[in-house]
Amino acid sequence: QVQLVESGGRLVQAGGSLRLSCAASGRTFSTRVMGWFRRAPGKEREFLAAISRAGDSTSYADSVKGRFTISRDDAENTVYLQMNSLKPEDTAVYYCAAGTVLFRSSSNVNYWGQGTQVTVSS
Repeated sequence: QVQLVESGGRLVQAGGSLRLSCAASGRTFSTRVMGWFRRAPGKEREFLAAISRAGDSTSYADSVKGRFTISRDDAENTVYLQMNSLKPEDTAVYYCAAGTVLFRSSSNVNYWGQGTQVTVSS
């Protein structure tokens, strides 16, 4: 069993930056593919980024490529999402996710965090 707890979400102005963190419980973190999704009001959950077990491979949605960066620290059992050049349309609840294969959809996600709210004001 893996428990994921996100933090770092807050209100930020457009053009600003924010770093989200996701702390994972358990000793299997290094064996997990980790990623981030978001759900904006009235929209479906959207894949954002994923990082392989070894951290040597990443995958990004086109909507955030070049602005968001995913990274992991296995010593801290934590995965991060650095978000730059934020836009009002980035406003959403951001979810941490864990799986066993590099994913771009929720179908390969085994565990979810509870979410953290990011609001970008114009």
